[in-house]
Amino acid sequence: MKNGTAILNSATATEKHRLDLAALQPGIPLRLTNVSWDDYLGFLDFLGDRYYRTSYADGEFEILMPTSTHGVWVAILGRLILALTEELDLPIKSLDPTTLRRDDLERGLESDRCFYLENEPQVRGKLILDFNIDPPPDLAIEAEVASSVARRMGIYASLRVPEVWRYSDAGLTINQLATAGDFVVAERSRFFPQVPPSELVRFMHRYEQMGERELIKSFREWVRRQIAVGWKGGE
Repeated sequence: MKNGTAILNSATATEKHRLDLAALQPGIPLRLTNVSWDDYLGFLDFLGDRYYRTSYADGEFEILMPTSTHGVWVAILGRLILALTEELDLPIKSLDPTTLRRDDLERGLESDRCFYLENEPQVRGKLILDFNIDPPPDLAIEAEVASSVARRMGIYASLRVPEVWRYSDAGLTINQLATAGDFVVAERSRFFPQVPPSELVRFMHRYEQMGERELIKSFREWVRRQIAVGWKGGE
């Protein structure tokens, strides 16, 4: 290790552990055990800019090729969050997607999408973030299509990400990091307490009836109406 970064030829990791990207199927994770932290860094180097959802903790490496449904959910939910911050005039820095990792904890993953909100001023203007030094993102979103993200939630907790939104066919759950270090389900987001999760789900479902531009436009109009009436709810 040098300055907290492993110097490792990416071939070393792939020789020790079989990682056949051609064999991956969308939505079906591949898990490798007895993987060292240096090997994990080697896998990341091997993957380069190719987007796979990976995670590492306790010697287990997981890699998943996202499905097209997964991509749609992440894109729409991310745009709803961006629209909210614009209509509410809130600061935001988006990371889309990025590897969150802590060398000292030997934990890491690629979030589907994450955002700085309250901590945005601390990372404003930075093109390269070091999560060993910089604060973690305030909010991450996870789309669940083919597999549970329960293990990934444990990594988010270790990385001290304050809030994770989990979206699936069952709906949207707001998970907030408690003082004990575990996530608990909350009724509202701490960053957007005005907005019931059910309303976000309602607009997510509209993707099946309208184009993306029309969907985001209708959401913005709904937000403006709510602001006008003091967030009393309703159409």
